[in-house]
Amino acid sequence: MPRFAANLSMMFTEWAFLDRFKAASDAGFEAVEFLFPYDYACEQVGLALVGGELQQALFNLPPGDFANGERGIAALAGREEEFKSGVETALRYAHETGVKRLHMMAGLADPDDEKAQATYRASLAYAADALAPHGIDLLLEPINGRDMPGYFLNDFDRAADYVREAGRANVRLQFDMYHCELIHGDVAGKLRALYPLVGHVQIASANGRHEPDSAGPDYPSLFALLDELGYDGFVGCEYRPKAGTLEGLGWFSEYRKPEGKSDPLDLA
Repeated sequence: MPRFAANLSMMFTEWAFLDRFKAASDAGFEAVEFLFPYDYACEQVGLALVGGELQQALFNLPPGDFANGERGIAALAGREEEFKSGVETALRYAHETGVKRLHMMAGLADPDDEKAQATYRASLAYAADALAPHGIDLLLEPINGRDMPGYFLNDFDRAADYVREAGRANVRLQFDMYHCELIHGDVAGKLRALYPLVGHVQIASANGRHEPDSAGPDYPSLFALLDELGYDGFVGCEYRPKAGTLEGLGWFSEYRKPEGKSDPLDLA
């Protein structure tokens, strides 16, 4: 049976960010993920995890100026030193949270531009090698062009090629089923084909990026497929609740952790 991580950038937004951890734990989640922790001291984030007895499943490397439209800088020539500094910043937060997966956002660039490709490969190699001694995987995620027009990494097969070309055991594919449905369709077929490369999974409905209980893809079948394939990581719930986080958790009732408390926080 899959284990789920609440995405605190999209869910539990009825609470202040640092209060969302306990709210997610009280709702039955064992883990959380979010886009970025960098507006808060790393010690604050670590304490919020401990207070909720939660595991940190994932967060992103610093993305550049996200508020003004940047969506990562890994493929942007001329931003190499900023990228390297961002890796060091992420490692400080990784130490406090125990996270073992960090996502590298590529940025807005032409995926066929050779300079962008070379910059992306160099960023990938630098980040993977910096994270490896800490036992942290670097994740690459394709993002659909409807949600993020102009994003450099917008195809699952091309992302898989970058993972393979890297030749590093800690470079993995972030398989967001929502993005896969919008880019390719046939999520089950793509998951079967790419599963050996997968390091993390995320979900949302294809229509509106809401709860995974309507509008496809067929999540009960996909959850069964994850079990069949032997996936033992967390499934990130990166969706926007339709009408309140708690009101939309009916789909989650059979998966929530037992009443009474989860297992002790695992930062290994």
